[in-house]
Amino acid sequence: QVQLVESGGGSVQPGGSLRLSCAASGIIFSINVMGWYRQAPGEQRELVASITRDGSTNYADSVKGRFTISRDNAKDTVYLQMNSLKPEDTAVYYCNAPVVATARGLRRDVWGQGTQVTVSS
Repeated sequence: QVQLVESGGGSVQPGGSLRLSCAASGIIFSINVMGWYRQAPGEQRELVASITRDGSTNYADSVKGRFTISRDNAKDTVYLQMNSLKPEDTAVYYCNAPVVATARGLRRDVWGQGTQVTVSS
């Protein structure tokens, strides 16, 4: 069984910073792409950033220059450093792995449980 477990959410004032972590657990052979999505109340879930195993990154325009995604392949963990946070960044943030190679085959579209990020003065 593969699980993604997020941590690091919380409340912060505008201009502040938070760092999210997402650790994959289970008997994992490899994960190519890992990403962060977010969903604000009444809105659709949207991609925030993604990163491949070799470090190629992709960001939503709204977070470019403020957020940085990184990963530790040895720990099957992905991070999201969020700086200069704005109220519009308030959302539940979800970790995602589209495909996970495990001892029992491929697991597709694996999601974490989500972590709340609130930016408010």
